[in-house]
Amino acid sequence: MLQITSKSGRVFDLPSDEDDARIRSGIAADPDTHEASDAEFAQMRRRVGRPAATVVRPMLSIRVDPDIAAALRASGKGWQTRVNALLRQAVEQGKFQA
Repeated sequence: MLQITSKSGRVFDLPSDEDDARIRSGIAADPDTHEASDAEFAQMRRRVGRPAATVVRPMLSIRVDPDIAAALRASGKGWQTRVNALLRQAVEQGKFQA
């Protein structure tokens, strides 16, 4: 039996050629699966982080009173989205004129 050791010291037993042939024939015989090609493996990479946004919002820095900032943050997760909704509502109502 072939064994390999990882950088962390873990030892992995690799299947023998006979075991590997049995595994591959089992995959080929199963109608619900297939052996992935190299191109399919390339697409299986785990993506880290959030998915890309459909609309990229510009970063905005503003200064507000400390009690306002505290109240917004205390309202819980998603407070920045709620602030955006409040500003959108004010713009749509014509409260801001250029």
